[in-house]
Formats: sequence, structure tokens, C-alpha cells
Amino acid sequence: MNLSLLKKPSGFVPVLMSVAALSLLVGYIVTGPHAPNLITENGVTREDEGAAAHLWQLLMGLQLPIIFFFAVRWLPRQPKAAVMVLVMQFVAGVSAAFPVWYLGL
Repeated sequence: MNLSLLKKPSGFVPVLMSVAALSLLVGYIVTGPHAPNLITENGVTREDEGAAAHLWQLLMGLQLPIIFFFAVRWLPRQPKAAVMVLVMQFVAGVSAAFPVWYLGL
């Protein structure tokens, strides 16, 4: 199994970002129930998701351009190794997103 492309920053950074997003989510769940963050703008009060949700969204969203760059750069050169790394990145991303979907966070 040739995972030499996983040593490239565009190969391992998205996986690390997914792990960080999942760790953030686990920490949020473990710390217990949270009071809603209320924001008032122009006399209208609404709930905000909170800092943890915003960080999770940033970590997950900023992976996409990195993964796209990795695919454009390495798929034509080393297709088999690149596909294996892309699958690993996909599994890591789904692992970080599944609890949010399942728990409705």
C-alpha cells in the first residue's frame, strides 16, 4: 500500500482538520448541556449556534479547497495512491459530520 502522498501537506491536513472537528464535537458533547446563545440585532433576538459550531463549520469547509488542490495535483500523476488518500480524507470528513447529522446538533 503506497501512502507516500499522505506525507504531503495537502494529503494529511484535511484528515487532521476532520480529526480536530470531531474532537471539538466530542468536547462539546462531553461538557454537557449548553444554554442557547442569544443575539439581538435591530430589536430582533435570535439563537446563535455558538463558537464550537462556527469552528466546526470552518474546519469542515476549509478542507474542500485543500482536497480539490490535492486531487488536481496528484490524481493525474499517481492515480492509485491519490485515490487511496482521497478515500481516507472522505472517511475522515464523514466521521466528523455524521455525529452532527445523527444528533441533530
